[in-house]
Amino acid sequence: MHAEAGTEAASAALGTAARALDALVARGQSLAVAESLTGGLVAGALTGVPGASRAFRGSVTAYATQLKRDVLGVDGPLLDARGAVDGEVARQMAHGVRRVLGAHWGIATTGVAGPDPQDGQPVGTVFVAAAGPGGAGAVLRLALDGDRERIRRDTVVAALRLLVSELTENAAAQDTEQRGEF
Repeated sequence: MHAEAGTEAASAALGTAARALDALVARGQSLAVAESLTGGLVAGALTGVPGASRAFRGSVTAYATQLKRDVLGVDGPLLDARGAVDGEVARQMAHGVRRVLGAHWGIATTGVAGPDPQDGQPVGTVFVAAAGPGGAGAVLRLALDGDRERIRRDTVVAALRLLVSELTENAAAQDTEQRGEF
């Protein structure tokens, strides 16, 4: 059963990654990823899609809090006050990776996969963020169940789904609003 769940999650991640990449290519836009608890799994799902290089620029695995600050530009006082497991930290990571890697869109993951709590947050607390052009973007707080592996897999799918949502559903609302039909 455990292997089946892993296969299903990998299939879901790959399918969602393909949808995200297709939407990016259709828009002529690019993507960069900032990962903490997922440790490269989001980038792995994206690069598992043939032709990913048409839209995927690369990733930064900023596992250490210091790298979130020094490489991605996350506010140091924010990290000191709240720790790395925070929605605003995820948002700043997504914006930072866009800047660092020169992409139109950035997505980020930060959270607690376990086995122990971190920064006062229980295992399964995860934040995923998407940041795009013109201030587009969103942050989601997740409360995931399962072991470390499952939390990391579910985070990958959630981050990719958030991006697809921002690229499709929210883009349609923004287009309508810009045309004055809202």
